[in-house]
Amino acid sequence: MSSNNDATLAAVEDTIFGALKKNWGWLLALGIASIVLGTLGFYMTFAFTVTSVLVFGVLLLVGGLFQLVQAFTCRGWKAVLWHVLIGLLYVAAGIDIIYNPVRASAVLTLVLAGILIAVGVSRIIMAFQIRAAVDGWYWSLLSGVISIVLGGMIIAQWPESGLWVIGLFVAIELVFNGWSTIFVALAARKAAQQETAIA
Repeated sequence: MSSNNDATLAAVEDTIFGALKKNWGWLLALGIASIVLGTLGFYMTFAFTVTSVLVFGVLLLVGGLFQLVQAFTCRGWKAVLWHVLIGLLYVAAGIDIIYNPVRASAVLTLVLAGILIAVGVSRIIMAFQIRAAVDGWYWSLLSGVISIVLGGMIIAQWPESGLWVIGLFVAIELVFNGWSTIFVALAARKAAQQETAIA
């Protein structure tokens, strides 16, 4: 009976991890690199902010150029003029961001603050709507309050916050992504070890 359970567990793990059981070391290295990079980012938030905004600008520029090329291959389409206009707006926005990433980061930070406040208000409304049916409704309420406070803090320090907020968020994301990647890699290694022990 135990061998049947072991075989079932191995089959489930094989479905989840697949070839990752053999290559978990690469995922572990990626997780460690992500944590290291994110930790460096805490000390270099301005550089991370500018780099992130520049990448965003380049993506807009490239996306706009591709859209313009594609628009000129679709002659006879009624909406081609709007397609060209959208492509030109993407290109213009990309060039503007690349030309002045500090100003762009200030604007994006203000937009981010507004989104955090809107999300916070939405979570608070949702919390009160579900409180009769969900025992942990107050977590949504708390999450909403924190989002509003974070958005308010960003606005209170704006435009200076535009120099570090995006970089800080990227650094936090890298660290959390790194830890989650490490845990997945270790789980894949454990599955590989169990598979070897069963065999």
